[in-house]
Amino acid sequence: MELRTLRYFVAVVEAGSLTAAAAQLRLSQPSLSVAISRLETDVGVPLLTRSPRGVEPTAAGRFLLDASSRVLGDVAEITATLGRFGAGLAGTISLAAVPVLMWARVPRLLREFAAVAPDVEVRPVDPPPWAAIELLQQGRVDLAAILVADPRRFSRRHRDEFDILDWGEVPLVAVLPPDHGAATDSGGGVRPGCAPPRSDAPGGIGVPESEPPQRTASPPAVSLRDFDGATVVLPHRTAAVPSLPEAVEATFRQYGVEPGAVRSVETIQSGMPLIEAGLAWGLLPDPDRASLARFNVSVRPVTPAPKPLRALVLMRRGAATDPTLRRLLERIESDPVNRV
Repeated sequence: MELRTLRYFVAVVEAGSLTAAAAQLRLSQPSLSVAISRLETDVGVPLLTRSPRGVEPTAAGRFLLDASSRVLGDVAEITATLGRFGAGLAGTISLAAVPVLMWARVPRLLREFAAVAPDVEVRPVDPPPWAAIELLQQGRVDLAAILVADPRRFSRRHRDEFDILDWGEVPLVAVLPPDHGAATDSGGGVRPGCAPPRSDAPGGIGVPESEPPQRTASPPAVSLRDFDGATVVLPHRTAAVPSLPEAVEATFRQYGVEPGAVRSVETIQSGMPLIEAGLAWGLLPDPDRASLARFNVSVRPVTPAPKPLRALVLMRRGAATDPTLRRLLERIESDPVNRV
């Protein structure tokens, strides 16, 4: 039993005659009659009753008509879905992105991509950078989005293993406790770990507990010199992906800044409670200047501005030939951050 023969049978029943169905199918009437007779022979039961007025389905024919309609409908849906796969409009993509990219940039990408490819399911996970690379190497994800301090060096090291797409700059900003009162001049702030002066004490510069600090649309910049002697939170180094620790240490060396102490943490997000509690400061990446707003911290620009990190999207060599993945990569390539 072939799909073509089922289509012929449905056309005959719907047209009510072999002659009318043959005209619709652009077949000769004898050829169509032979095809229907062979179908009846194959199934071993009459499917049509023939009369001068045309044809009518038998009980078996009515069953086959219903079943054929379902089968042909499923085939049409399968064909259309496969066509969407070929056009990059259906499928599943797994994306491993470091957490700081998950807080703003990845959600924006998913929202924009869903508008053009709503039937593509993107499955995000948020491992640290070295784990994201391992997942990609193991074939457990399709893409890995990470931050690096030296994109050229990283690309030279991994170009034989991955295809690499630039996803724009990621600035470093000062991330301070929410009640921090540092001015733009050096030494104007309260060092982490020390209680701020009481507002009711003589000469106090703090804010009364009953009055939360006011946040402005354009917060004043913090001098890098303000980090001199401060406790700074910093993720562990990883040889696989030189990133934030190397960038911060290079910045401090360049400007002669010597933190009082460094609190090592596993990831950026695991260091945020220390900053929120007033126990440390951070010089952290803020993709699109929107990622850190979810935390109870004061986010300030830094002067002089540190060299930004770079966001990179990694994929296995040749993977971009997949139409669905290619469509998502085109969305990343058109991201305005790549034109900054």
